[in-house]
Amino acid sequence: MPTDNGNMKSRTLRALVWKLFDQGGLAMVTIIVQVVMARMLDPAEFGVLAIMLVFVNVGNVLVRSGLNTALIQSPDTSDDDCSTVFWMCLSISLVLYAAIFCAAPALARFYDMPTMVWPLRALVLVLVINSYNSIQEALVSRALEYNKTARATIIAGIVSGTAGVASAAAGLGLWALVIQQVLQQLCKCVVLAAQVPWKPRLVFDAARARELFGFGWKLLVSGVVDQVYQSLSDLIIGKAFTTSQLGYVSQGKKYPQYLGQALDGVIQPVMLSTVAHVQADLGQVKRLVRRALKTSTFLIVPAMASFAVAATPIVAVVFGKKWLPSVPFLQMYCVVYALLPIHTTNLQALNGMGRSDVFLRLEFIKKGIGLTVLCFTAFVLRDVYAIVAGTLLTNVINTFVNASPNKHVIGYSYSEQVRDIAPAFLMATAGAAAAWPIGLLGLPNLACALLQVAVLLGVYVLLAVLFRVEEFTYLVGTLRDIFAKVRKR
Repeated sequence: MPTDNGNMKSRTLRALVWKLFDQGGLAMVTIIVQVVMARMLDPAEFGVLAIMLVFVNVGNVLVRSGLNTALIQSPDTSDDDCSTVFWMCLSISLVLYAAIFCAAPALARFYDMPTMVWPLRALVLVLVINSYNSIQEALVSRALEYNKTARATIIAGIVSGTAGVASAAAGLGLWALVIQQVLQQLCKCVVLAAQVPWKPRLVFDAARARELFGFGWKLLVSGVVDQVYQSLSDLIIGKAFTTSQLGYVSQGKKYPQYLGQALDGVIQPVMLSTVAHVQADLGQVKRLVRRALKTSTFLIVPAMASFAVAATPIVAVVFGKKWLPSVPFLQMYCVVYALLPIHTTNLQALNGMGRSDVFLRLEFIKKGIGLTVLCFTAFVLRDVYAIVAGTLLTNVINTFVNASPNKHVIGYSYSEQVRDIAPAFLMATAGAAAAWPIGLLGLPNLACALLQVAVLLGVYVLLAVLFRVEEFTYLVGTLRDIFAKVRKR
């Protein structure tokens, strides 16, 4: 589809700004809410939530069925297409809700969590909500109108967070976490519905459904395989170890995940939509993908390095000393999510180019590697720390697996990608080496955390300026463009 480069650049820049508000606002609100609730609730209650979210997360993949991405990627999407996909998603969500509702008592007995039955039945209502929400998000993403999701996300985060904290203060325990999760999705859906003109109609185009599903089914299988695999460690830890240990692992993963997805999530969805518009121009696609990888890595790596180096004082001050056992898990997951851009950039590029067949093949390769490592760490070593370390090892190996096809698809090889991200990792390592000894000075936790983060980031920025790192120059220039546009208005 012919596209004016200047107009596309302007639209992409505007989308990035709004996506920053969307992801950044959500991350800020979510982290504040989770920190407050972590101080009020027990690790065991977060462990039960982690088990319940396994079924919700897998269900969400099935509900979306890869069809929302098909709507984004399709060159021409009509209202009839959206209604057709909605009725498919709604039907799947209702079937899944009924299945989990009936299975809840058996699941509670299997995990010896008798309090889980009704909270699980309430939590899976988000599947029905997301059958509608997924269509709205696809339309917003397709049009690069992320200002709409930014408003919906922040409002939903504030409303649900307030309700969750109030419920925890009232002594509702696990129910407080469920209320917060369900209200977040419901409020987001309602606020988006007030902004997105599309509404479902009694239309179902079977031919178009087959066409969209022809693209989406590969993403569906990929998503299910990935989500089941991601959840296996939680299911194994929840069964073989204590609920509190699962709570520590869950919390150790959660905050690096929030931070990584907030920063990476600003860039990747916008890139998918933009690549879908220019997929006929491989040179332009490679430039977009390379820019996304370098920029996302430049932002995420120092954030993760800071979190890992200052993990002990941060956890003690922010979450309380009862959460200190989560520190080793948090540090390992910081390394995992520092590698997030190389995974998401390559996979989004494949989706934007319509290569869901390659996407699916990669999932089976990666999960074969991951299951081998998981089985060894869980059933041979039988150690919860080894399980998380195995996740880290698998992620390092999978950087090559995800990157290798794009040498042929868009002409962007793994060796080029490693060269592009190496400066960020080298500068962050230098910053970490300078900041780590501060932890040996015996300073109060708050002062220690602030000083370590300041030194690491200071060294990182200083090196970026001295060596004229291209990503830093690009980000400074982008910020200047944004401020210039704001002043003109």
